Amino acid sequence: MQSSHSPTVRLRRLARELRTMREEKGLTPETAAAQLGWHRSKISRIETGRTKASLSDVAAVCDLYGARSDVRAMLIQLAKEVRKRGWWTAYADVFTGSYVGLEDEASRICQWQVQLVPGLLQTEDYARVVIKAGRPEPHDPEDIQRRVMARMARRTLLSRPGAPELHAVMDESVLHRPIAGREMMRDQLEAILIAARRPNITIRILPYSVGAHAGLEGAFSVLSFAEAVDPDVAYVEGTAGDIYVESSEQVDRYKIVFGRIWDVALSPEESRKLIIDVKEQLTHD
Repeated sequence: MQSSHSPTVRLRRLARELRTMREEKGLTPETAAAQLGWHRSKISRIETGRTKASLSDVAAVCDLYGARSDVRAMLIQLAKEVRKRGWWTAYADVFTGSYVGLEDEASRICQWQVQLVPGLLQTEDYARVVIKAGRPEPHDPEDIQRRVMARMARRTLLSRPGAPELHAVMDESVLHRPIAGREMMRDQLEAILIAARRPNITIRILPYSVGAHAGLEGAFSVLSFAEAVDPDVAYVEGTAGDIYVESSEQVDRYKIVFGRIWDVALSPEESRKLIIDVKEQLTHD
């Protein structure tokens, strides 16, 4: 995978810019839609990023809002970039939602995991067991393999040029849960230790001794971006569906919670020692 701008992030930016222009012009969505000859829902879909605006749509909006020529050119360029295909579109049957596209553009990823090793750190064998456990039976071997390969492709994000920083906190129980059996779990722990040597990856373990803590409500991620115009996003994955939190107030809450978890977790050095101890225990057992 080559480092490139994510169409998902560009879509968010285009939607935000068009919405801001309309609001600065003092137009309601209904008024703008009427003057453009569009249905009200089209304005809503474009301004929330649910629909990719065509180049002619962007040009029409710029005309209505009286955009300067430089702004018009920038927005049309954004609309062109939105239509580029990210690497993950080859796995459209595997990845749902926009998380992978956002992750691909992130400059920092903060993750709190309660049950599992974060997907970006999983070995192929560990991922296969996790994916298989979450799929309905009878299992389709080709479907399982495709999902595993998609996860492995996603994992290369951390080793490519301009890779994001990963700050991951895992509950201690993640180390002890024999997801893939003793031998595979030893390999997984070794993979975590190797990943932690990378300058862009910091791993901490939240020990049992902490007791009650800020992360008891469950796992989540916070994505931050290099460009200030792209606001942070919090992401919560669940069985009933994924939740994307973009309100600055709510995202700040997740960032505060992550900071509190981070502060009470073991240091990277202490975490490494604990991972080594668990790995050696698995070897002796």
